[in-house]
Amino acid sequence: MPAAASLFRLATRLDEVGFSDIVLIRNRIMELRAKGATVYQFEGGEPYRETPDYIKEGMSAALRENKTRYAPSSGISELRRAIAKKLREGNRIPADQENVIVVHGGMQGLFGSFQAVVNPGDDVLVFSPYWTPIKDLVGHCQGRLVLVSVDEARANGFRETLTRYATERTRAIYFNTPMNPSGVVFTRSETEHAAQFAIDRDLIVIADEAYEDIVYEGEHVSIGSLDGMFERTITSFTFSKSYAMTGWRIGYAVAAEPWMTGLRKAILYSSNGVSTPTQWAALAAFTTESDFLATSRAAYLQRRDLLLAGLNELGLRCAPPAGTFYAFPDISTIGSDSRQASELLLDRAQVATVPGVVFGPHGEGHVRFSFATSIETIESGLESMRRNL
Repeated sequence: MPAAASLFRLATRLDEVGFSDIVLIRNRIMELRAKGATVYQFEGGEPYRETPDYIKEGMSAALRENKTRYAPSSGISELRRAIAKKLREGNRIPADQENVIVVHGGMQGLFGSFQAVVNPGDDVLVFSPYWTPIKDLVGHCQGRLVLVSVDEARANGFRETLTRYATERTRAIYFNTPMNPSGVVFTRSETEHAAQFAIDRDLIVIADEAYEDIVYEGEHVSIGSLDGMFERTITSFTFSKSYAMTGWRIGYAVAAEPWMTGLRKAILYSSNGVSTPTQWAALAAFTTESDFLATSRAAYLQRRDLLLAGLNELGLRCAPPAGTFYAFPDISTIGSDSRQASELLLDRAQVATVPGVVFGPHGEGHVRFSFATSIETIESGLESMRRNL
């Protein structure tokens, strides 16, 4: 006898969890390339530089020295100490080693953060447009995403705007700066107002600082560094964007108790820690004197300015992003629907972008370009747009 249909159903916690639209875009790119077309790729979120040699040597040395045994699930103590030092000196977050956990990239840090904080039925305030996986991370907790327009918050005030969207079920704020996809960097004043709102409402903040080292205008302010915020903030960081280590899958999170216990449980019963040699490579990133961060920032700034000059010349209005390696131009001159505009760019000019609506309804009317690519790709993509749009 066949089993009842109800038995062959995924757990309800996965009902609101989907897959990335960007995967569909990459499939279209592969189809076009299979037909012999040249595609200028601006859809990705990956640094164009190679991982520095001194980080690779950190991995090689660990392998030569047989540092390949299980590490503590929270991370090797040498790396956690180095991270805590960086957090105190660079981010002004008052962290000690016991406040740090090593994770499989920023995504696992955020996964553990939401798992540690959000209960079924809880509301999470999310500044929008937002990085797309956040919706699914909240959905996996069976929480509810409440979108807060960044433009509205900047026009009307952060505390006033957050008050408008908060409910008695609000549990947490997701605070991403610099922001993907828009490149917005929240000012110190904006960050302070969001922090005070969290304190007044007794909320938890889940901070995402993946692009902390890619800031062109203003300053990067870690919300967990502000008075009264360390005990109510979980901050997720990654080596991926700063050190061009996307495929290494390593990051870290910082929190006080009880949030650190929640993170430890989420990591213990998902991956049980990060590859030991990879952690020694990450330690080399922090302990080797290098100008890699500074030269990367300068190279991204050059690419940003080149891309923006071309986009604005083409009528795709775009304010300079203060951080990240993304541009988020207005595409109203070629259409109001961002999916159709992205298709048009790909079909006519072979320029691959991400529709703004993928990043939530506040992203509609825009597409995302990544300028983490070569100068030649930017110049060729802009020339193709000039000829074909």
